[in-house]
Amino acid sequence: MSSDEPQQQGAEKPEGWAPREPVDDPADTSGGTSAGTPAGTPAATSDTPDAEDTGKKGKKKRPKRKGWRRIFPTWRMVLGGFILLILLCVGGFVAGYMIVEIPPANAAATAQSNVYLYADGSQLARDGEVNRENVPLSQIPKEVQHAALAAEDRDFYSESAVDPKAMIRAAYNTVTGKGKQSGSTITQQFVKNYYLGQEQTVTRKAKEFFISIKLDREVSKEDILAGYLNTSYFGRNAYGVQAAAQAYFGKDVKKLNTAQGAYLATLLNSPNAYDVATHPENKKRAEGRWNYVLDGMVKEGWLSAAERAKTKFPAPKEAKGASNLSGQRGYLVGAVEDYLVANDIVDEDTLDKGGYRITTTLQKGRQDAFKKAVDDQVMSKIDKDARKVDRNVRAGGASIDPKTGKVVAMYGGIDYTKQYVNNATRRDYQVGSTFKPFVFTSAVENGSVTQDGRPITPNTMYDGTNKRPVQGWDGGAYAPENEDNVDYGDITVRTATDKSVNSVYAQMAVDVGSDKVKDTAVALGVPETTPDLTASPSIALGPSTASVLDMTEAYATLANHGKHPTYTMVERVTKDGQEIELPEPKTAQAVSREAADTTTSILQSVVDGGTGTAAQAAGRPAAGKTGTAEEDKAAWFAGYTPELATVVSVMGQNPDTGAHTPLYGALGQPRINGGAYPAQIWAQFTRDALEDEPVQDFDLQLEEGADVPPVPDPSDVEEDPATGGAATGGDQGQTQGQDQGQTEGQDQGQTQGQDQGQTEGQDQGQTEGQTDGGATVDGGATDGGIPTDPGTAQGGQTDGSTVDGGTGDGGADLGGLTEGAARRKGEGSPAYYY
Repeated sequence: MSSDEPQQQGAEKPEGWAPREPVDDPADTSGGTSAGTPAGTPAATSDTPDAEDTGKKGKKKRPKRKGWRRIFPTWRMVLGGFILLILLCVGGFVAGYMIVEIPPANAAATAQSNVYLYADGSQLARDGEVNRENVPLSQIPKEVQHAALAAEDRDFYSESAVDPKAMIRAAYNTVTGKGKQSGSTITQQFVKNYYLGQEQTVTRKAKEFFISIKLDREVSKEDILAGYLNTSYFGRNAYGVQAAAQAYFGKDVKKLNTAQGAYLATLLNSPNAYDVATHPENKKRAEGRWNYVLDGMVKEGWLSAAERAKTKFPAPKEAKGASNLSGQRGYLVGAVEDYLVANDIVDEDTLDKGGYRITTTLQKGRQDAFKKAVDDQVMSKIDKDARKVDRNVRAGGASIDPKTGKVVAMYGGIDYTKQYVNNATRRDYQVGSTFKPFVFTSAVENGSVTQDGRPITPNTMYDGTNKRPVQGWDGGAYAPENEDNVDYGDITVRTATDKSVNSVYAQMAVDVGSDKVKDTAVALGVPETTPDLTASPSIALGPSTASVLDMTEAYATLANHGKHPTYTMVERVTKDGQEIELPEPKTAQAVSREAADTTTSILQSVVDGGTGTAAQAAGRPAAGKTGTAEEDKAAWFAGYTPELATVVSVMGQNPDTGAHTPLYGALGQPRINGGAYPAQIWAQFTRDALEDEPVQDFDLQLEEGADVPPVPDPSDVEEDPATGGAATGGDQGQTQGQDQGQTEGQDQGQTQGQDQGQTEGQDQGQTEGQTDGGATVDGGATDGGIPTDPGTAQGGQTDGSTVDGGTGDGGADLGGLTEGAARRKGEGSPAYYY
């Protein structure tokens, strides 16, 4: 059969046979069948399904996207969207570049002041006097220029006006908590300083972006750098590098060396925080930033490694406040500004531009009362001609309403223009035994027990032996000295608190867990970042350097039954009539009421018959604790009534070098301790601040077993041949907490362990520091109940010792004893005074 002949229908098809696809014959216009199409089979037309599937050109139609694939864009859509985005960005950039013009510079004449008000609306202070002196770049040493570049923008000369990578990196670091960064080049920072404001808005950032690009095309890099160095803020109200050179080193910028230039460059990142004269506690951070600057200079070839090795960290001179902020005003303004910045209410740069009206929580009457109390009790007794050490005396104090957390008064120093550092907010003096109450609070809060399983209450017996090694501590031998190396034997926690016994509280810190003690202190209000706040037995002795304000916040929490309202210094902030949002007040139950109130009960004993009897002159129920720092470099009294928590510290600091100094011989007294001048200041201020308030008593809910008296072991009682009485554990002829019906630290005017109605360190028949509600001095009442002669004030009791005849520095021993005169002797024992 010929291959051209049609196959017979029904003929057997070979395996794998298939009909050939029809082939269009361009010459065929008859519409007949194509070759290879079986007879009788109609040819496919455009109206048939086959034609629809293949199309006119023989291509199959793309199947429709079904199911989950429909939710994803096609590559064509992605490409189109990307191109559209590029076009929009280019269009937006062009439009922004064309629209945004370089504005005129901010004139100094338009600078505004910030106005600070007392809580009642009366004016506290007004700042805003701009300190700036422009200098040409030729007068700024290359070392200073390079230091600024190493700190802020090392690629300044080679990069464009903006650095998108840096902006993205800064945004990422800020979001992820690695630190707030601007991501701005020096050009952008100059534009912000010179042409715009400090507002953190999208509009301002967009203007900064376009102005920077234009400026970079129209102005030389040298002019931009000069403008940046002349407009940047360096702290101490110094705008520009010339004003900064004078403020920190007392010389013109052209005379600065590499180390000093690097320090000024360090300040650009955080002016106030890195001012080591004002914030000595931040010196390590400042040195770290300073080293970063110098290392950058070496990396960029601007400083040799040899010169780098010889460069030493410079010591800036002590700051001087602006004359318009003299007296207490400068301290208060600085504390309020720190609060605003720390709580992200207003950033530092924006605040420095001025225009804000700030109503504080400070109350003028109480502020004046605080200053008067310090003047009456301390400053009026300074005689720099007679005693050289008197020039080192400083004082700081703060007072908080426990229920609201509002700071109602603060004492920062004698005068902001003479002593620039705020003694109420600095964190570089040890708090001493004012920390001990936090150990007991933590014990109650955590239900802690002694090493032999007894619950810790005010009446729990502890071994008060001097240099007793702590038990249960695996961090090495630790055996702290007691004050004056006194052995107390077995004593109660209450007595140990009254006498500030180191061996008892170091052991208690181990029993509770020093990490738990630290957690409790932080919960009460001590900042977690406080220097030397370490979890070890020594934490009980107060080596940490919390500020007066920090300690006031913590004691206010105890006064408020364990509720911690975060402290505030600001009631209201406005700018141009617009209200600035403030953080919502927050109150947390830091510790249980029982833990706080039981602590209050033992602190009442300290005032009634312990080291804090001078506080009785306030004429109100009070609780408090004394403390003295190593080598008598600071003396503290921290206390509270139900209405007010106040902490006072008297400190020693050399006005020339800034070094901490002992206060031996200051104010005409052999030694200064917390039960003397600080307690006297506290008493006068508290009495005057609450003069118009009704007297309130403490409403306490004590832990279970807190009011159960201890049962002494008869085998521990031995006869004292001097008195014929009974003595326990070396309590020097006095019974522990009970003698002829007197309770420990109770019965007004009587103290624990006193014999036949005599108080420690006073003549027979005189009560310790209180006669008919007033202080007794040499048998007579002082004016208003406040001792005016510290040489005969408040019974002369030292912490655990008595003084003959009741004389002494309001509690200091003329024989050289002082509360907490522990020395760093052997055993690795720290020397903290109580």
